Amino acid sequence: MQKAIMATYWTIQVMEKWKDVQNVGYLSGSAEYIWEEFVEPYEWMMMQMKNRLPNYAGEYPIWLWTERPDLRRSGHLAKGEKGVLLKVELDERDVLLSEFQAWHIVFYNAYLDLDVNEDDHDYSLDEIHKSWELIFEIEMLKRSEGWGGTLHLQGVTGKVMANQMKLVKTFIAR
Repeated sequence: MQKAIMATYWTIQVMEKWKDVQNVGYLSGSAEYIWEEFVEPYEWMMMQMKNRLPNYAGEYPIWLWTERPDLRRSGHLAKGEKGVLLKVELDERDVLLSEFQAWHIVFYNAYLDLDVNEDDHDYSLDEIHKSWELIFEIEMLKRSEGWGGTLHLQGVTGKVMANQMKLVKTFIAR
């Protein structure tokens, strides 16, 4: 059996989700927080989680950051909304990492081109969907001309137990 390799991640949740954690003892994703236009990309991500994470049980994703988010910045939640920043320690095998900007290609139903060429190629739906898997190829993205440099890594997991939460910081979104 492989030894767990623990890593630190960060997640921002609305206060309602934090209250749920206090009642049930774990954090899980929820369909109610997914905007209608993002349902298909989320379903695609959940299929990737099923294929790539050995302990994933089909839950909606919990979004994670590899770096602590700056709560002084806007955009984390709606302005004035109460939220909670959670520092969590998870086994790396339970987190699927991807590149934040590249993930947006999935939202736009576009082809992920590593070289960011502006050609007029008509890609098939299969080619487009296959290209999306590159969002998980962190080392390849670092080396690519179009995506290289500073990457912004995010992760998804299915469930975070309360005992995996190492810091809880409440805040009001700016």
